[in-house]
Amino acid sequence: MSPQRSNRSSLVEGTLRCLERLPPERVTARVIAEESGANLASITYHFGSKDNLVTEAVIEGLDRWLAEIAEVLGDVTAQEPAERYRRAGEAIEATRRRHTGLAKNFIGALAKAQHDARVRDLLAEGFGRTRLDVAALLGLGDDEAGQDAAGLVLAQFNGLLFQTLLDPALGIEGDRMQAAQKRMLTVLPTRPAP
Repeated sequence: MSPQRSNRSSLVEGTLRCLERLPPERVTARVIAEESGANLASITYHFGSKDNLVTEAVIEGLDRWLAEIAEVLGDVTAQEPAERYRRAGEAIEATRRRHTGLAKNFIGALAKAQHDARVRDLLAEGFGRTRLDVAALLGLGDDEAGQDAAGLVLAQFNGLLFQTLLDPALGIEGDRMQAAQKRMLTVLPTRPAP
């Protein structure tokens, strides 16, 4: 591995450590450089800005979280779709608290994306890739409908994640999640496509 690539990787790894333990306002370029053992100027050299680095680290952290959930689920092809979905929810809830810092910085990246095209593009690319991964993980299919279903799963995950950052009591898990989904299907039945 070239020294340049190693330095880039060190910056991402150092940023991930910062994201997990520091509030977003304390994740500065100087703190990241110190944590990474890298030169402060290398952030601009490799990423263009501290915000781009943080966004790439957030995406990497979310990808790792998804991989962690996939590992917990094991061989999902042997499970019914409803069981895969239920187990994925349990795995998310079991790991959510450990990734609170990452989630807080994810919100910060989303806010920055409204004013920074590079951050927006990085996040959009990450969401596109994650939709494919979630669709495969849950057996939703690799067609447009499967990717759309994965987008809805991600919307539910992100929405609940953001709510639990405000108040952990707002989490919906286990039997409550199943009851809520059943209620939605009962009250809001799907209609056949035209």
